[in-house]
Amino acid sequence: MHHETASEFFTNLYEKGEFVEKISMQFYDEVEQQFLADRYIMGTCPKCGAEDAYGDQCEKCGSSLSAEELINPRSVISGNNPILKETKHWYLPLDKYEDELKKWILEDHKEWKPNVYGQCKSWLDSGLFPRAVTRDLNWGVKVPLEEAKDKVLYVWFDAPIGYISATKELTPNWEKYWKDKDTKLVHFIGKDNIVFHCIIFPSMLRHEGSYILPDNVPANEFLNLEGDKISTSRNWAVWLHEYLEDFPGKQDALRYVLCANAPETKDNDFTWRDFQAKNNNELVAVMGNFVNRTLVLTHKYYGGSVPKPSVETDYEKQIRAELKIIKTNIEKNIENYKFREALKNAMSITRLGNKYLADTEPWKLIKTDEERVKTILYYSLQLCALSAVLTEPFLPFTSDKLLRMLNIDKPSWEDVDNFDLIKSGHTINKAELLFEKIEDDVINVQIEKLTKTKEMNSEQNSQVVPQKNTITYDDFIKQDIRIATIIEAEKVPKTDKLLKIKVDTGIDTRIIVSGIAKYYKPEDIIGKQVCVLVNLAPRQLRGIESNGMVLMAQDSDGSLKFVNPDTFCNNGSIIS
Repeated sequence: MHHETASEFFTNLYEKGEFVEKISMQFYDEVEQQFLADRYIMGTCPKCGAEDAYGDQCEKCGSSLSAEELINPRSVISGNNPILKETKHWYLPLDKYEDELKKWILEDHKEWKPNVYGQCKSWLDSGLFPRAVTRDLNWGVKVPLEEAKDKVLYVWFDAPIGYISATKELTPNWEKYWKDKDTKLVHFIGKDNIVFHCIIFPSMLRHEGSYILPDNVPANEFLNLEGDKISTSRNWAVWLHEYLEDFPGKQDALRYVLCANAPETKDNDFTWRDFQAKNNNELVAVMGNFVNRTLVLTHKYYGGSVPKPSVETDYEKQIRAELKIIKTNIEKNIENYKFREALKNAMSITRLGNKYLADTEPWKLIKTDEERVKTILYYSLQLCALSAVLTEPFLPFTSDKLLRMLNIDKPSWEDVDNFDLIKSGHTINKAELLFEKIEDDVINVQIEKLTKTKEMNSEQNSQVVPQKNTITYDDFIKQDIRIATIIEAEKVPKTDKLLKIKVDTGIDTRIIVSGIAKYYKPEDIIGKQVCVLVNLAPRQLRGIESNGMVLMAQDSDGSLKFVNPDTFCNNGSIIS
């Protein structure tokens, strides 16, 4: 499905004449008879002199490079010096689209988040250039042109089309999501994908002609945990299933804190102390306190029956006016993907309610003016019901619980404007704690869990396997270990651990089956130089004859890493 969709997308743009065809000089490995991608070329960095810079970047000094800039370039695959050879490719002319992108983003979408808008502006101000949509490779989505049999679509071009392919797999009505002018297309992504989803993919959609463009791209920054980057491999994470076991019934406490701390415009941090503080000082002390006082007083004075209000004062009129503003602000902020601010707006309802009770003091007023108390509690109950509706997008479990206590069905969002969600004479249920305070000892358990994780990581990093039994020099020299280059790699069917690797040992080209699939993707290791034990007796693995062994280092966390030279060596070089 995806290959078909991507090919069709390319064809539509091609037939519209959108692509620019360019013949360029590209490095070509005469030994392997293939064009070389930038990462398959190494040489001396012209900026810092490092001898192992890649064709797109020097990893020592960080400079962005082009392969042509390298001094003494060489093929990572064969080790030979490549030649420059003509090749034809198709480009998306982003420079041609620059003015329309500036208008669409910088003028028509000034409401986009500042981190998104700023990154796009930086790219546009620097000037856009044509970007190749094809490349010389033998794997990937084939270019659907007779003259491009040995070329595939560049991954950056076909990858976003995968969204469309996935929708096609999901439903036969996929065009409703991608081509209907009444559909709002929103890209929720991380900050590292902003340019692709704001500039490149929209250009593809616009010039294909039948697709809608994204209305917004509300990219978030990164959320850390206790000041450190979240890492599942290091177990530095809060696992949801563990949270639900340790904090039963507190789903909304986590939802609240994650939304309140959402990294909407800059990186942010989740800490257990802050989680505790927000639960106790905001959910319990503000929302929970107001609801509890209102329901308890209603049962105490009126047996749980909603009283009939009497005279409405300026205070009640002010509450009505403020509620309209709060609702409008919630809607506005949600529509603009400012979820933190929208949550703060929603919580202001019960803050308003607490101030209302503190100012009017119905527990004192009941002795002298019961009619006034009826109005106060009637309005307080309405605020509870309004809070149940307006906090529901953020705190759905709490909303349901509050509605059960109020003994009413879920009102619609539009009903909020009427300010009479609970009728006089209606009987409410007994008050329950809407939220529970979280004590220090509970939080200390979570902090201790992370502390142990950090200690275990530290221990694992420092553990060293004891030395094996001593061997003689004669034992050692029996091993013939050579430098080799991986030239092909693929997964072995019906196994998650094995890769079938083709290596050039300098002596010959051979197949080796290696148990590294858990740690490396086939496409990521092509061109890597490795150490190979070449005189190991052949053996059958999953029906494949493996001739040799790729040497790997096992890290303290169990992961495998290649053992390779720090600078280029000719294939067949002996390790001794």
